[in-house]
Amino acid sequence: MKILTAAQMREIDRQAIEELGLPGLVLMENAGREVANLVLNELEIDLDWPILVIAGKGNNGGDGLVAARHLVNQGATCEVLLLGRQEEVRGEALVNLEIARKIGIKITEVPTETLWDKNCHRLKESTVIIDAMFGTGLSNPLTGLMARVVEDINNSGALVVSVDIPSGLSADTFEIIGPTVRADFTVTMAAPKIAHIFPPAEDYVGELYLADIGVPPSLFERPDFSLELVEIESLQPYFGPRLRDSHKGNYGHLLILAGSLGKTGAAAMAGQAALKMGAGLVTVATAESCLPIVASMMPELMTEPLPETAARTISSQALGRILELVEGKDALLLGPGLSTHPETSALVLNLLERIKNATIPVIIDADGLNIISSRPEILSLLPPKTVLTPHPGEFSRLSGIPTGEALRRRLQVVPDLARKYRIHLVFKGYKTLIVSPEGTAYVNPTGNPGMASGGSGDVLSGFIASEVMQSGELTRAVVNAVYVHGLSGDLAAAEIGERPLTATDIIHYLPQALSFIARGGQDDED
Repeated sequence: MKILTAAQMREIDRQAIEELGLPGLVLMENAGREVANLVLNELEIDLDWPILVIAGKGNNGGDGLVAARHLVNQGATCEVLLLGRQEEVRGEALVNLEIARKIGIKITEVPTETLWDKNCHRLKESTVIIDAMFGTGLSNPLTGLMARVVEDINNSGALVVSVDIPSGLSADTFEIIGPTVRADFTVTMAAPKIAHIFPPAEDYVGELYLADIGVPPSLFERPDFSLELVEIESLQPYFGPRLRDSHKGNYGHLLILAGSLGKTGAAAMAGQAALKMGAGLVTVATAESCLPIVASMMPELMTEPLPETAARTISSQALGRILELVEGKDALLLGPGLSTHPETSALVLNLLERIKNATIPVIIDADGLNIISSRPEILSLLPPKTVLTPHPGEFSRLSGIPTGEALRRRLQVVPDLARKYRIHLVFKGYKTLIVSPEGTAYVNPTGNPGMASGGSGDVLSGFIASEVMQSGELTRAVVNAVYVHGLSGDLAAAEIGERPLTATDIIHYLPQALSFIARGGQDDED
């Protein structure tokens, strides 16, 4: 599902109206009807409960007027406060204003703060307030009367339904630009906008409903619409039954270079995660003294002892053997628990230079990222199928962009880095961002705060490394793995809670997640 900016949504509307001949009145009618349907059917309110529509003078207000008409037609008690004068309303909104007047809907003009003072008591008398003040075109903070209205809506105690976007938000940013309606529900038209998806703006949206207003899906299939929300339906084709005559060789042999003294769990969890995700074979290459611990954690894992330093990290003397191990493998995972010991760091950097023309996917995580950060020029020499999985702090070290700025500008800086070095990036965190070398960004909706604990990233890297060997397309594989990782954590949190959730719980609940995806998100009837 595409996530759009305000300009992109305007272009969709223009094409629908001017090129396809869909009248704007039809789009407005569909939008307002969807808002009314939410109030009547989803919220299940009593028809005697008072509903108040607060309408602006533009198209968002027009949507609210249509909603008021449909509510009244269904027997609901509904009135409108118009924030302006009726003669100031234009276009399709004016048509619906005149219809509302003719069928007897009470419309009160409130163009000034003085008149607002005389009418604001009606907010506290209403069960539901429909916020139809401003739509996706807002770019400046609300002031004066409009800011006062927002404050009173938020203090009303009523259930608030926003039309398209809570008034006060800018559709093009997830930052709060000024006074903003805090909605319980938001009905957005045709596609979600940036402000609906990421915090802190997301916190004002409430429960988001996507309204079908009749815009053909083909209008959204444009290469310049490069931000997408991952949906479970897109994963279903990749998680069906396997071919009956398949064997382990069909599902890839993964090499994991990981582990050091005190960090053997990271190597073991990455290997376990890869096997449970469906890899045919997994070999964990680790410091020789660490091997018995890793091998004992899962008998299905194959292991390879490597020369080690005095600190029991992998030694630079292991380079030749690692290059031999890479031969014939289908993917390489580099980093979990490696440490940043100087000799180990030199080994990793030399290895990356030696395999820069490798054709297999190379997934770099954890200490692998920290080692690269010490020599950022290595980014230009990474193999063509490289996947980096940084959290915001690691991304900051890789890019030189401060962490706070990277978080605020993630929709710009993460795609910029991916395009610059032609790599896949997984910007981990709430609403993890997966970006292709072309700059297309996918927003992952799964996951929860319980997953913010040690080892979760190691499990994710194992999932990714396993899936890239099984799916035909690299970007799709990374998207699939990130979604599955979050869903496994969500299923775990639903049963055991967020606080006690650990990384191994994510692996434990993986089978349930895969089954849920295979059913297309439907609950098991059994």
